Amino acid sequence: MSKAHGGVDIAANVAGVLERIARAAERSGRSAADVTLVAVGKLVEADRVRKAIAAGVTDVGENYVQEAAAKKPLVGAGARWHMIGHLQRNKAKQAVAIFDMMETVDSYRLAEAIGRQAEAAGRTMPILLQVNTSGEPSKSGIAPEEAETLVAAVSQTPGVRVEGLMTIGRWDPDPEKARPEFRLLAELARRLEERTGVGMRWLSMGMSHDFEVAIEEGAGLVRVGTGIFGPRR
Repeated sequence: MSKAHGGVDIAANVAGVLERIARAAERSGRSAADVTLVAVGKLVEADRVRKAIAAGVTDVGENYVQEAAAKKPLVGAGARWHMIGHLQRNKAKQAVAIFDMMETVDSYRLAEAIGRQAEAAGRTMPILLQVNTSGEPSKSGIAPEEAETLVAAVSQTPGVRVEGLMTIGRWDPDPEKARPEFRLLAELARRLEERTGVGMRWLSMGMSHDFEVAIEEGAGLVRVGTGIFGPRR
């Protein structure tokens, strides 16, 4: 049944990824329970996301507000939803209605827009601040040296709660190439916690090809799409 789409066995893939997460966590002296798998549903049909949830996925990541808005009612209950793509301020109201966490906050103005809409909806939105640890101009996120100022400002913003940091490692066939960037994010989180007093509960880093390295460096959220759903069409 689960192989209906191009021979991809979603349940087997989820089991395999969870096993790899457990082994990577063990190597880093942690428990598998310390790491949450976020299944990336970008361009994946609702019924396939449902299969992943049935196989044990608890968290779903989406890149686009419009796609998530259309898909979430079809997927139904059973998972927490993470915004993992670039969010425009004018989509903040819709995003607050859909998502349980925003992982890609990279400016005070965006945090303020999310906070304003969350307050209007009677809630506080957990957010992660996106840091560009690779320095690649094609990637969103603040520079590491800007993080302390942003954390200090955003932590005073009503309607949002900073819960950690997020980064996208450089893509390279060798996942080890991203290790310094993941290590940088973990060190930055420790420093920010000491200097600002804001708890850095989550480090979201690592994707299908490098999540094990990210876990070894302290990731608590890993974002896996292709490793679960197969290559996107």
